[in-house]
Order: sequence, then structure tokens, then C-alpha cells
Amino acid sequence: MKEYKVVESRKGNAEKIMNDMARQGWEVVSVTYWSCWKISLLITFSREF
Repeated sequence: MKEYKVVESRKGNAEKIMNDMARQGWEVVSVTYWSCWKISLLITFSREF
């Protein structure tokens, strides 16, 4: 079974977040821009549960 997590990030902080999550066993599934009042990245992670 897989577990998923979506994290919102600023562009400059995304690499640190992805590296930190990878150390915890998470894998990046997708990255997309979200623009409403501000531009941010939505990073979707998954890992075996």
C-alpha cells in the first residue's frame, strides 16, 4: 500500500524539502506550479506504507 503527501513550497526551498523527504523514504511523484494569490510549487510524494 502507498502513502501520499502533498507539500507546498516556494521555488527556492523546494530542493531542500525534496532532499529532506527523500531521507525519510519519500519519493517525488509530481511537481506542479500553483498560482492563486502567490506562485508556489505543489510537490507530491509517495512511499510504501
